[in-house]
Amino acid sequence: MQGTRVFLGALLLALGPQAALAQVPPAVAENLAVASRILADQNVVDAFGHVSMRSPDNPKHFFMPRSLAPALTGPADIMEFDENSNAVDAQGRAVFLERFIHGEIYRRRPDVVAVVHSHSPAVIPFGVVKTPMGAMFHNAAFLAKGAPVFDIAEKFGTTNMLVANQAIGAALAEKLGDKSVALMRGHGVAVVGPSLELAVFRAVYTEVDARLQTQAVTLGGPIQFLSPEEGEQADKVNAQIVARAWDLWKRRVAK
Repeated sequence: MQGTRVFLGALLLALGPQAALAQVPPAVAENLAVASRILADQNVVDAFGHVSMRSPDNPKHFFMPRSLAPALTGPADIMEFDENSNAVDAQGRAVFLERFIHGEIYRRRPDVVAVVHSHSPAVIPFGVVKTPMGAMFHNAAFLAKGAPVFDIAEKFGTTNMLVANQAIGAALAEKLGDKSVALMRGHGVAVVGPSLELAVFRAVYTEVDARLQTQAVTLGGPIQFLSPEEGEQADKVNAQIVARAWDLWKRRVAK
């Protein structure tokens, strides 16, 4: 028996990252890898940024890739994290410093199934000016509820701007509240959804909405955003048709 244990331990070490698939459900690993590549393909993330998904078997845990560029992510790169954002079985793999964004949002939002963090370029300006982001069109209906700005300096003073511990992650989750998007001053954005597909959809259309609002400002005059009531109705439709976008984007990144 002891010899069997030693053999199995040596086998897991030899397998390296591939052994992670023994912990992560294969469908979750595949979908998270696809989500990472979609976000890169849609120019929401570049070498930086990450996406996660709450564990369907243990709601206190979540899955996200090891620390690498999203476009390079495969199923074997997906890792499991506990309620304190610690890797369950790191196997020597590097983890994202800002995994606390995900862990603390999951802790405070039981309705959230997936989280995207990016440095979405068109969105960043709205985190450093007084002009709020609004819902320009139906695909960005989730923004009709508002997109609060998280300023790390309010509670933590001068920092490197990164969400590098649980305390900062908790403050971000508190600022997010019941919204779908929180802007991060001088940093980026956190986007959440009740499914992985919808979180990716929202991250993509937050970037699109920011570009459209910037264009509208140049035309002059007040902007007529979607009202909260219009946003609520349109967002329900988006949840029903998100598979259309997901299937298209998935084909684009298929290897």
